[in-house]
Amino acid sequence: MKYRLLDILACPICKKFPLRLIVFNENTYDYEVKLDKDIVCEEYCGLLGDFISKITPKNKINCVSCLKREVNEGILICDNCLRWYPIIEEIPHMLPDELRDKKSDISFLKKYRDKIPKEILENGKPWNLSSTNNNSK
Repeated sequence: MKYRLLDILACPICKKFPLRLIVFNENTYDYEVKLDKDIVCEEYCGLLGDFISKITPKNKINCVSCLKREVNEGILICDNCLRWYPIIEEIPHMLPDELRDKKSDISFLKKYRDKIPKEILENGKPWNLSSTNNNSK
């Protein structure tokens, strides 16, 4: 997932913007990037995790470097409704609750439990490790 997506993604359930990103690992690609403008994102810099208007100096924003990077594995979190969305093999899985696969989601939580905030492990939606019968490590 490109960090740039955080400039346009919102929680599909409650519409909160921006989502919080926690990166477990990323890939960097070596290809040429040509920009039409110095700053590509309009409102929110996903790489720096802040609104463009709050970032000073503006030269801290390196869009060329950002566009060469992809989040391989990570999690997107809505701090409003506590829904979480896994990023797997560079793809954010942002499905509504009824279309999500509980077994896969619980497996993801268990795999990355040391990197996921406690609030999501215990109270995240649509499910969490506290709501499952099998909490074994």
